[in-house]
Amino acid sequence: ESTNVNGHEKSKTWKILSFVVALPGVAVCMLNVFLKQQHHSHEQPEFVPYSHLRIRSKRFPWGDGNKSFFHNSHLNALPDGYEGHE
Repeated sequence: ESTNVNGHEKSKTWKILSFVVALPGVAVCMLNVFLKQQHHSHEQPEFVPYSHLRIRSKRFPWGDGNKSFFHNSHLNALPDGYEGHE
């Protein structure tokens, strides 16, 4: 019966730690992300055609073969520049 009491005390300790440490930690992280997003520039980065970036040794097996799977047309440049900006 003493192991049951000990187990109950351990679960109570973890429950308290979850509410006192984990939840405030998550809240602080969410606040940090929110504040950094407020100061983040939403402008497109300048395109610099470095030869070692955006190397395509073979085509991607989806779409037109030139865009990565998680391609973002606002932030990810293609080898010849951003989409829609000639």
